[in-house]
Parts: sequence; C-alpha cells; structure tokens
Amino acid sequence: MNRAYYSATIRNFLNASLNEILGELSNSSEFADEQTQKEAWKSEITILKRILNPYDGKIYFEFAIPRMGKRIDVLLIIKSVIFILEFKVGEKEYPAYAIDQVMDYALDLKNFHETSHDKLIAPILIATHAKHANQTISLTTHNDQILLPIRSNSESLAQIIESVLNFLGDEDVIQIERWENGRYHPTPTIIEAAMALYNNHSVEDISRSDASAINLTQTSEAVSEVIQRSKENSEKAICFVTGVPGAGKTLVGLNIATKHIDKESELYSVFLSGNGPLVAILQEALARDRVKRADKKGLKLKKGEARSEVKAFIQIVHHFRDDSLKDEKPPIEHVALFDEAQRAWTLEQTAKFMKEKKGKPEFDMSEPEFLISCLDRHLDWAVVVCLVGGGQEINTGEAGISEWVEALERSFPKWKIYISNRLTDSEYNAEQILKRIQHRENVEYSNSLHLSVSMRSFRAENVSLLVKQMLDLNISEAKHTLQGLNGKYPIVITRDLSKAKKWLKEIARGSERYGIVVSSQAYRLKPLAIDVRYNIDPIHWFLDGKDDVRSSYFLEDVATEFQVQGLELDWACVAWDADFRYSEQGWEYRSFVGNKWQNINKEERKNYLKNAYRVLLTRARQGMVIVIPSGDSKDHTRLPEFYNETFNYLKEIGFGILE
Repeated sequence: MNRAYYSATIRNFLNASLNEILGELSNSSEFADEQTQKEAWKSEITILKRILNPYDGKIYFEFAIPRMGKRIDVLLIIKSVIFILEFKVGEKEYPAYAIDQVMDYALDLKNFHETSHDKLIAPILIATHAKHANQTISLTTHNDQILLPIRSNSESLAQIIESVLNFLGDEDVIQIERWENGRYHPTPTIIEAAMALYNNHSVEDISRSDASAINLTQTSEAVSEVIQRSKENSEKAICFVTGVPGAGKTLVGLNIATKHIDKESELYSVFLSGNGPLVAILQEALARDRVKRADKKGLKLKKGEARSEVKAFIQIVHHFRDDSLKDEKPPIEHVALFDEAQRAWTLEQTAKFMKEKKGKPEFDMSEPEFLISCLDRHLDWAVVVCLVGGGQEINTGEAGISEWVEALERSFPKWKIYISNRLTDSEYNAEQILKRIQHRENVEYSNSLHLSVSMRSFRAENVSLLVKQMLDLNISEAKHTLQGLNGKYPIVITRDLSKAKKWLKEIARGSERYGIVVSSQAYRLKPLAIDVRYNIDPIHWFLDGKDDVRSSYFLEDVATEFQVQGLELDWACVAWDADFRYSEQGWEYRSFVGNKWQNINKEERKNYLKNAYRVLLTRARQGMVIVIPSGDSKDHTRLPEFYNETFNYLKEIGFGILE
C-alpha cells in the first residue's frame, strides 16, 4: 500500500527537480489546485534538498495516518531513526498545538505500526521563521524510544538531524523495505473511527488485524449478510451483536450505517442510540471535521449544513421514536442499528414517559417492542441490529437485553432471530429468557456476532476482564490478570487527588486526552471540589482543547457514567466515593440522602451502581489512576472507615500506590 503522495530514496529526491516532485505530489493529492499547499511544498522541498546531501535513506511526503485521518508532512528514515517532520512555513513561533500534533504522529507510529515499535522516533516541529530554540535531545519518561518534541527553524534543522543521529550512537540501520511492509494495527477512539468511516475509510483501515483481536470486519460482514439475505428473501430479522466493553460494537454499527448513507439506497440505514452525550459528540465531531475538510479544499460549508447531513444517519433513538409516534407510515429506513440496546426502557418506564410527557395514557409497549413495531410496518423486509453490552445498564428503567427477547416472543413470532452464541454470558442476564425461544425454528446462533476482545486499550486487552474480576470479588483471578498488565497498562491508586492530577499531566503526551470520571452518586467528593450535580457539556469536555476550561484537560469539571458511557479517554482518573464501598461481607451500596448515607436495598439499584463503576473503570485506553480519599474523622459523611477498606482491597489485588 502506497501511503505517501511522494516517496523516494534520498538520492533520487536530491536528483529530482522541484517541478518533478511537485508534479507527483499534485497528481496524488486531493488538494492539487490549492496554491497555498503548493507553496508550502516548495518551501519544504527546498529546505530538505539543502540539508539532506550527507545522508542515505528514504523520504516520504504526506505520509498517511488513517486512524487520525491526517498526513505527516514529511517522514524521513536515516540510519536507525524515523524522523517525523511537521512544517509550519512562515511561522515565527512554536505553537503548542503543533508540538502536540507532531508528537501525536510519533505516538501513532510507535503504538500502531509494527515495524516502528522498536525504533527511535524523533518528532520535529519546524517553524521556518522562528528563532533558534536551545534544547537538549532527550527521551520521554515512557522509555519507549520516542524523543521529546524538538523545535527547529529552517536554519537549525540540519544540525538537529545530526544531533539526533549522534544521540543514538551505533544502532542497526532500518531495513527500508521491511519497515514499509510492516502492518498497521490502529485502535482508534470511537470519535476517530466515526470520522474515518464517514470519510470513506474501510473498517480494515482503522482496525487491528492481529490474531489476538477479533476481526471487526468479520462481524460487520456477518451483519451485512443478514441485511442482504433479509432483503433478498423479503424477511424481517433482528440481529444481536454482543461484546465486552470497548470491543467495537459501536464501530460495527457505524460501519454499517456509513456504508448505506445514501437515502436513495434500498439498504439505507440509521444508527440510533439512547446515549445523548455520545450522539451529540459524534454529530459535532463529524460536523467539525466536514467543515475543516471543506475549508482545506477551498470550499465553504456551514457547520449547520454539515450537522444536518450527519443527523440523517446518527440520531437519538428518542427522536426516531417520537417521529414514529406522529407518523404511522413505515420509516424511510429499512435497517435500524440500536447502539447500547440493553439500555432501552421497560414497559413501566416507557408507559410512564408516554403518559406524563406525550399525553398517551393507554400506551402499553416497552421501548424495544415499539421500536421493532416501527420497522415491522414495512410490507417487504426490515432488519433491526441490536448492539449489546454486558453489565452496562446504569439507569432506572433500563430493561437489559431480556426485554428485546420478550418482545419478539410476545408480538413478533415471524421475525427471524440472529443471535450471538455468547448472549448467555452472565453479564447479559438473559439465560432464562433464551430458554423461551428455543422452540422457534427461526433462530440462528453465530460465533461472528460476538466481540470478545476489548480494543479500547491497545496497551492491554484484559482491562475489562480485570474490572469484572475486581467487581465480582475474585481476588486471586484479579491478581493474576493484573500481573499480565504490568508494564503495559499502568494502574495506580492514591488517597490524594492533587497527586492524581499531577500524574495525569505528566504521563499524557501530545493531545492524549485525560480527565476525571466519577459516579453520579458521589455526592461527598464535594470537599475535593468535585460536584457531580454540575452538568457538564460533553461536547466541550470531550472535543475541546487544552486552552478551554470546559475541556477534560483542565481537570476541573468531571464526567459521570452517563456522560462517558460509550466514549473513552486515553488516561483517566477515577475518583471513588463512599457510595460503593468494600467490606469483608462484600460490596456495600449507599445513596446519599439529605445529610447521611442510606443503604440501597433493591437489587436493581445495586446493579445500576455496580455497573456505573464498571463503566468508569473501563474508560481509559492507556492507563488510569484511582483516587480513594482518606476521609475526614470530623465529617460524619466522610469518615475514614468509609474509604479505607476499599483502598486496602485494591492494594491487596496488587495495584501500585502513587507516592
């Protein structure tokens, strides 16, 4: 795969004319007619022709990073070093965002390109008109062969390249052909994945393909086959896709939706979610990206127009429901993909909402039953795809997967059921219900419909397993799993929030996102300046940069399980309150009412609280710090004994203590 607009040996690059190189770049580029881009290329080529004569190696212009949907200005391989060059032509300063940008490129290669894993990577920002920046060449504290970002102007670049080569000493020269043939195994965030799929990248471009990870392509193809078969045979079918937290269920849904984004297509699909923050963030991120891409092409696109396009295929499930209440005709879509289907409402919750909010006191269907009935209006064919997470129900009235199966058995006997053979796992709470459909001839089980490996953490796939064992009080198993994560996925515990914040800021590199997440019931973290009653704007929290006080980076506003479910951070601080505490008898569940903690007795509410911590503890892609406060003996709502046993339990499992 040719990932660069132009590539050549350094010798051939030096011997080629400026016009030859520009011509090849322009012919390959989607920005061929952009004069500012051509002028930037001219400057870069001129600078590099002047300084590269002493070296052999290879040069790549506009080297693709599919996961990020971006391109590295210039990638150089000289001896045993990979140089990442980000040019800011005409710039007189070294912008912080550009320093993060060049580090992001280096991290992407280090983490996801197999033949770059063990190579020294030197990220260099070249602000051509800036003053010389005195700095030493040094590695980051992660001990992974990435240099701290180096600032250079056009005059000092030659000396910097030489200094980096001398810094490394005598190492094996990179074998160019082998390096180029290295596989790229990206693990994008859901936001990055949505952008890439929306811009016509395939799921193969943005997903790992190593043997240890379930192939997302296989699951996507299995769902596509169900859709195609249903259309060809004029059948109605429901398809359940299950998976562990972070395995890529949402990615499967987005992949199908973006493939059939054309409303004129018979396979036109809509991606639906009851997760308001997730939908809002995806819509905003895709709209911003569309505007930015149009601007690069010299086109003017208003964000409102871009957002309208996005809303056509990513919608809040409640909007779809309300439209179907007003209009009894079949929806325009023959395929509806329901993300986090386990969170759909029970009959009681739906009836209560319909009576109080919609003036429909006679409404007698659960949300799953009504949603299936909307697709059932089609006279020919329809497919409902349920993307199901185990142990993810976190709110009152969420039915779990069992209500979907109940609705099918109760009202849709002719619908064909395609089901993951792992739906019987305990987290899905569907064992008894599944026995009820064993008599149906139209049930088909498939291994391809379960995603068993978390891709949220590219550093370690067993984080979700560790969290499950920890929450299930399987101490010996948790200890064993944690040992397998050592050196790959750091998890530390502390009693001091300020130390946790410092740890996050020091460990994150480039634009790696970090933030504080807490239980929505953590009312007594207020003395630590954490107020869960303050409702953040998740768009600002997840999408805005380090200079915005509303962003997660500022470590001021915190997100709860409701705002982070389905999303992720690179590094997380989980602040643990006394609502969920460990004791020798097991977990204790508390709700803070008035001026004191009260026991939670209902099993349903206990499950919601436990699942809230499951969500919080599985948000981080690269590592996390867990803060269990010390408490205060003078505050009856925050006594030390409310927290100490939880801290000691995590310590016993083997989590390192942040000093």
